[in-house]
Amino acid sequence: MSQTALAEKSGVSRRMLVAIEAGEKNVSLTTLDRVAEALDVAFSDLIQAPEVRDHSRINELAWAGTIPGSKAVLLAKANATREVELWEWRLEPGEHYPSEPDADGWSEQFYVFEGCLTLMVGDVPHRISAGEFFMFASNQPHSYRNDGPVAVRFVRNVVI
Repeated sequence: MSQTALAEKSGVSRRMLVAIEAGEKNVSLTTLDRVAEALDVAFSDLIQAPEVRDHSRINELAWAGTIPGSKAVLLAKANATREVELWEWRLEPGEHYPSEPDADGWSEQFYVFEGCLTLMVGDVPHRISAGEFFMFASNQPHSYRNDGPVAVRFVRNVVI
């Protein structure tokens, strides 16, 4: 598709498309959404590096503010048939939460803000430190625990 055709279809100026392609503009997320829709691709597909093997893990900077440190990073994506639940969790040292397996097709995504979360998937421990994320199919036994000396705070998405 030519830049002119994409500009017409997306409502984004050709000049902006040229600047985006050249990496010269810090474009709004709304503008990127319009370009992705016009190209009939997911927003995440538009910004993800093409050589990545696991396409559910994106971890790409999607926006940078004018003040250093302001940013938006798209960490991951998952297909959902019904809904996505967003949870904020806090586990104090020594706390443990056992979970039953979810239905087939469900998954969970974690992002740890503080501390270190130990996520057991079956018999395999996964230690997720502050600033890291993890995703897994939740149709298997799993549990969350805090083995550390400080509270662990994390966000959990359940993708149904």
